[in-house]
Amino acid sequence: MQFYQLDPTQDPRWVELLLHHSSASVFHSVPWLNALQRTYDYRPVVFTTSPPDSQLKNGMLFCHVKSMLTGHRLVSLPFSDHCEPLFESPRNVDSFVPYLQTEQRQNHWKYVEVRPVNVNFAQTDAHSGFGDESNYFLHTLDLRPDLDTLFLGFDKSSVQRRVRRAQQASLVERCGHSEDLLHEFYRLLVMTRRRHRVPPQPLSWFRNLIQSQGDALEIRLACRDENSIAAILTLRFKDIVYYKYGCSDARFNRFGGTPWLFWNAIAAAKSSGAIKFDFGRTEEDNPGLLAFKNHWVPSPHRLVYWRFPANARSFGSAECWKLKAAKHVFSRMPDPLLTVAGRLFYRHLG
Repeated sequence: MQFYQLDPTQDPRWVELLLHHSSASVFHSVPWLNALQRTYDYRPVVFTTSPPDSQLKNGMLFCHVKSMLTGHRLVSLPFSDHCEPLFESPRNVDSFVPYLQTEQRQNHWKYVEVRPVNVNFAQTDAHSGFGDESNYFLHTLDLRPDLDTLFLGFDKSSVQRRVRRAQQASLVERCGHSEDLLHEFYRLLVMTRRRHRVPPQPLSWFRNLIQSQGDALEIRLACRDENSIAAILTLRFKDIVYYKYGCSDARFNRFGGTPWLFWNAIAAAKSSGAIKFDFGRTEEDNPGLLAFKNHWVPSPHRLVYWRFPANARSFGSAECWKLKAAKHVFSRMPDPLLTVAGRLFYRHLG
């Protein structure tokens, strides 16, 4: 079988495929890829069986991540929660496995990583060589029921009462993607990432997202009096709204700002015609975040990332001693230095 490569940011056939493919997500979209390329210099590429002069019928999207620190590899897709191979059926992935393996060996990539929603690479071929690299949960809310039914379906104590508490606290919501909103969002993000002992993503990443996504991106900021207390960032692609980033000032958590923002985002998504709300991936070893999302969607989907060769490890591996040492250093950095660390290191982590 003949395989071809194309640049999805330049080939109009890619946009056409996304419009009609039911598994296409915001992470396949050209605005997302443009932001990745502008911020981190990752080059996107699509592998397909469709010749250049024909209709694009399928495609598997990757980015080249080139780093002298963490190695060269092919990832589908960096800093993206998931990226389903776009085929007629999951079984069509079988023909791509040997090709990906050959490309990995010939190009001396450290590994090839895929992040599908439904494709199980362990079942594509008994000798595929892909290993289970990491496991997550994906929470997706069906927005087709009416708003009252949706609200009553959420956890009574952890969602319903906290949303009502926020309403009683007279919180004010600001929504959009202005520079002022971005500034407040990023200030809260630095606070939150410090609590997690990791650097914040570069500010340029969010500016590039805003530039490429336009009105499809919304920052929702919860304010009490003169204080910005919580924020979330969502993206819209076709009829799905995606939660991607959230942050807060822990001193004000008692006011329920974050659940209130989620509820507002869900209500706005439904009123604008969206049929799904994607809460994003959650690490299986993050019980706090997992419990929070389970209160909204109690039956998440198992999300598995696959890697070839199966024994290839990355800097971000949970058991990696380098990561543990780095977190110790990050926890002691002042905010300006922590922000600089994010600008310097994130492009090596994709």
